[in-house]
Amino acid sequence: MSPAPDTLPAMDDSAIDDSAIDDSAIDDSADNGTADIATFGDEAPGEEEPVEDLPSEGEPAFRDLGLHPALVEAVEALGYEQPTPIQAAAIPVMLEGGDVLGLAATGTGKTAAFTLPMLHRMATSDRAPDGRPRGLVLVPTRELARQVGRAVRRYGQRLAVRVLEVYGGASIGYQWKQLQRGVDVVVGTPGRVLDHLRRDNVDLGAVEVVVLDEADEMLDMGFQDDLEAILHATPGGHQTALFSATFPPRLVDVARRHLHQPARIEALPSSEQERPDIREVLHVVPRRLKAAALARTLILESPEAALVFCRTRADVDELARLLDAEGTRVEALHGGMGQAERDRVVARLREGTASLVVATDVAARGLDIDRLTHVVNFDVPEVAEQYVHRIGRTGRAGRSGVAITLAEPRDRRRVHAIEALTGRRLPVEPVPSADDLRTARLERLAERVLEAVTADSDALDPYRAVAAELSEALDPVDVAAAALQALAIASGEHQSEVEQIPDEAFAILRRQPGRSRHPRSHGGAGPGSDAGGRPRGGWTRLYISAGRDAGVRPGDLVGAIAGETGLSGRAVGAIRISSGYSLVDVPSTEADRVIRALSRTKIRGRKVKVRRDRAAHGR
Repeated sequence: MSPAPDTLPAMDDSAIDDSAIDDSAIDDSADNGTADIATFGDEAPGEEEPVEDLPSEGEPAFRDLGLHPALVEAVEALGYEQPTPIQAAAIPVMLEGGDVLGLAATGTGKTAAFTLPMLHRMATSDRAPDGRPRGLVLVPTRELARQVGRAVRRYGQRLAVRVLEVYGGASIGYQWKQLQRGVDVVVGTPGRVLDHLRRDNVDLGAVEVVVLDEADEMLDMGFQDDLEAILHATPGGHQTALFSATFPPRLVDVARRHLHQPARIEALPSSEQERPDIREVLHVVPRRLKAAALARTLILESPEAALVFCRTRADVDELARLLDAEGTRVEALHGGMGQAERDRVVARLREGTASLVVATDVAARGLDIDRLTHVVNFDVPEVAEQYVHRIGRTGRAGRSGVAITLAEPRDRRRVHAIEALTGRRLPVEPVPSADDLRTARLERLAERVLEAVTADSDALDPYRAVAAELSEALDPVDVAAAALQALAIASGEHQSEVEQIPDEAFAILRRQPGRSRHPRSHGGAGPGSDAGGRPRGGWTRLYISAGRDAGVRPGDLVGAIAGETGLSGRAVGAIRISSGYSLVDVPSTEADRVIRALSRTKIRGRKVKVRRDRAAHGR
């Protein structure tokens, strides 16, 4: 890292967005479709879809769910006895042949939730005589395709199930030969599956079960048209299961067209007690100091395994170079790398020979690594749902995790969108100070010494005589201090260049610039506002009779208010969009004018009713 840390090279904001890379040799590209930002809050009475009751822990066991004995044996041989909530709720529904709409966070066990009932169907009926696939699982990335394929093989090993993963970057000729020999389950990315269809390499006419896994990510990656084409090639009457961590409006449309009276099953955290144990932190950092802030954070946190997300492949390479220059061992992962090289990086992270990987969203989608302790958003995600996917990669398998976001002051709106989606504030904390780093280093050194003394005292015998002589000639505390200094140098626990940056350079982090205390405020002082952007007369919450079902997005509401009343979009406060209605906070002094203006116009092509929200008014 440069000796003048406050002049660190700035990241190139104009670099090509890696989310539009062509990761596949055969039409497996992502065109970076952007999901609509939607919030999840309480639905209006009578509008909430039925949700399957999730059993409490300890109620069912896998052998109680009605699965084929060979599947129960396979699951128990892998060490699993009780299903997770999403498994206990989804498996019985799918065994009865019903469609499933599963809202499940990463790491909840949803792969087994759809794999086991699909294999049960195959175990209890005859195999297609012509070798055509009976199960189809569509996933957003090749990494996830391999992961799901491995799961199908493990669970179906006693049933001799034939599984084939198809994705771009692998030999299409090999995949074609396997399809000709006959397979029972195809797990693939939409681009490559569609390519096989167009080449007449695969016939989906015998498919009985279709699964859309991580469906929201597939839409975000621009696969909607591919999904539609594939689903139209499957026979009518097949069972469909759709699993997603979020439920944006475009996904609602897909579910309505392709699922028949689905059971809606939710395994998303609904309270702090149910939420995975993830500590979330937000650092507000000037862009020129983001790399230094990240380096300080990594020194303080000392993660076992961390995944750092950047927006573009150019940013990944630049950040990896800066961290490497600082002496940090780091791996890069993005779509510009060859598939074999990417596989090696993932394998090193999974096996523990790599502890820090800087990656783009496209390259890291589908990663499932239990030892991941930290996720860092070096760039705030452009789409709020991406934040949920990113941080869901840590805090898994009952472990705790840490999610750190480095936001620039201009990222305020994106941060508010994340807070609106998750329903919780991201706690703002200052970047670790030089004193914080020194204290953390000394604590780690003390732990190593304590461990050496208590683990094997006999191993210290060769050093006791020398230590005794030094202690007689010198102050024992000085001797111990010198030993710690030598240990610090030998282990790399010595002062870093980023500690030479004056803490005052991060003064922006000691306050919360531009962050209103009011959720979803667009910030900034203006006429009729105080210095924090809050209206002097307070807020009034308005009810608008159009929501997600009508395709309404936050931008539609802000645009309509600004366009019809002349108010600045920054004057609009909190926005909550539910399925059949929306709630918007506006300055109380302007509430009547906004109601009159919106009542005369259309939002998303439809007339709406606007009034003060009775629940808020009652409070």
